[in-house]
Amino acid sequence: MDVKIEASWKKMLAPLFEKPYFSQITAHLKTERALNRTIYPKGAFIFNAFNQTPFDDLKVVILGQDPYHNPGQAMGLSFSVPDGVKIPPSLVNIYKELNKDIGMPIPTTGNLTKWATQGVLLLNAVMTVRENEPASHSKIGWMDFTNDVIQVISNEKSNVVFLLWGNFAQQKQVLIDATKHKILKAAHPSPLSAHNGFFGCKHFSDTNLYLTAHHKTPIDWMP
Repeated sequence: MDVKIEASWKKMLAPLFEKPYFSQITAHLKTERALNRTIYPKGAFIFNAFNQTPFDDLKVVILGQDPYHNPGQAMGLSFSVPDGVKIPPSLVNIYKELNKDIGMPIPTTGNLTKWATQGVLLLNAVMTVRENEPASHSKIGWMDFTNDVIQVISNEKSNVVFLLWGNFAQQKQVLIDATKHKILKAAHPSPLSAHNGFFGCKHFSDTNLYLTAHHKTPIDWMP
């Protein structure tokens, strides 16, 4: 895979691109394309999270699990969809919590690029998916790659806020040095679980309080 990735990330992640799991990922995606299978997000957007949020600017990590698998949705940013695409249920609930937490009006777009350009890394643990087949790429090596990415962030940065929503994301806590970063945990914003502790978590105001306390510009959460 020809990795087109923002310069500060390319420097930090260079050793990861040489690991066997990355060759495995590349080979798998080539095979999928040879079989004319549709993969999301489109190639140019696979590393969109890194390209929109340079390593040097990173302040917050929001960890998702898997890209959206329906046409037109996946854009390489966790929870985000392009302008004009119906806002998915989990993001609807994220917006409801933002409204309750900080009084933010409910947005009409699901495009979270504005968060990313402010230093919010919207990282999916699995970075590609076959059309209409959720979790179809969960065992091709992406998880090893993104686990290493999380450890690089933990080791090389300080005072990053990690938002871990749901059991899957919370399993990544072991990769993060809690003595130098802020970890905020809650239920997943999915309609199946949001009422079990996502609503009322106040993660967005808590994030900005922490960033301000560490002399960083808070996030404008309006997309």
